[in-house]
Amino acid sequence: MTAQDLDQGKTEEFGERMVDVLNDGALALMTSIGHRTGLFDAMAGLSPSTSTEIASAADLNERYVREWLGAMVVGGVVEHDPEGNTYRLPPEHASLLTRDAAPDNFAAFMQYVSVLGSVEDRIVESFKHGGGVPYSAFPRFQEVMAEDSGQTVLPALLDHILPLVPGLTRRLEEGIEVMDVGCGSGRALNLMARAFPNSRFTGYDLSEEGISRGRAEAERNGASNIRFEVKDASKLDEAEGYDLITTFDAIHDQAKPAVVLEGIADALRPDGVYLMQDIAGSSHVHNNLDHPLGPFLYTVSTMHCMTVSLAQNGDGLGAMWGEEKAREMLREAGFDNVEVKHLPHDFQNYYYIATKN
Repeated sequence: MTAQDLDQGKTEEFGERMVDVLNDGALALMTSIGHRTGLFDAMAGLSPSTSTEIASAADLNERYVREWLGAMVVGGVVEHDPEGNTYRLPPEHASLLTRDAAPDNFAAFMQYVSVLGSVEDRIVESFKHGGGVPYSAFPRFQEVMAEDSGQTVLPALLDHILPLVPGLTRRLEEGIEVMDVGCGSGRALNLMARAFPNSRFTGYDLSEEGISRGRAEAERNGASNIRFEVKDASKLDEAEGYDLITTFDAIHDQAKPAVVLEGIADALRPDGVYLMQDIAGSSHVHNNLDHPLGPFLYTVSTMHCMTVSLAQNGDGLGAMWGEEKAREMLREAGFDNVEVKHLPHDFQNYYYIATKN
């Protein structure tokens, strides 16, 4: 096809889209920096201020703050008064960019862009030669995931997520055995341990960093009804020991997800419940065209979820394995009854409630 054969209108429209992608990608990085440095939090409490005043409030270097403000102004995030040379973060923007805005703080999610970008060279090599990038190559991933969970799972866990299972809160109050597989930093499990002192909680994760964080939080809380252990989720080897097993955004990362699900089914007591939170989406790409986070989730899958599994010679299931595949794998693992539920505030996740007959 020659240049004369191209639809010039379509070419120009796509060119404009690529310019937007370039600008928005850069803005995502600067938004991540604004979150990590506390600039958004500092500006939310200020009246229109100079770059010097903003830098002082955030205890940062003024020259860097001034250049960052330039990106925020031309990106439409921060307002600028050239006459007074002042900057202002509108309250409407602050409501989506500060730590006080959680769970609506988009700035925290922007951190994924830089975390994933840090392994781009290794991902490119995997494209060429196969294999994957190990979990250890993502030094901040545990930290960012813990913050993500702190915004999405923790605020909703007690009042919205657990009540999705009829009668579960009452059972937890009375006292049951609970296991969280792939518990990460253990924030969800520690929250449940505090809320339900009559129940006993066990957290397993392959990450020593995550388990250390979970144990440290439990010690700070003085919790005696919880334990954490570094363990490969594909080697649970426990029979009918738990009344409730949970996984939060963990199954699709596993090297052998089918084996993990079978182990979970085996570890449940006959009247037990498996509650699985995982990414909302379809197993078929054409059904995800209107997904509000489609490009982001496929990117996270390519550059983290899929590759960490492949690095372990795993299945490389990926974050966008989708509801259809999830239902199929749950049935094959031994779960006869599977319900999929949604929370109105959470368009990113599905909640699977699985039981055995």
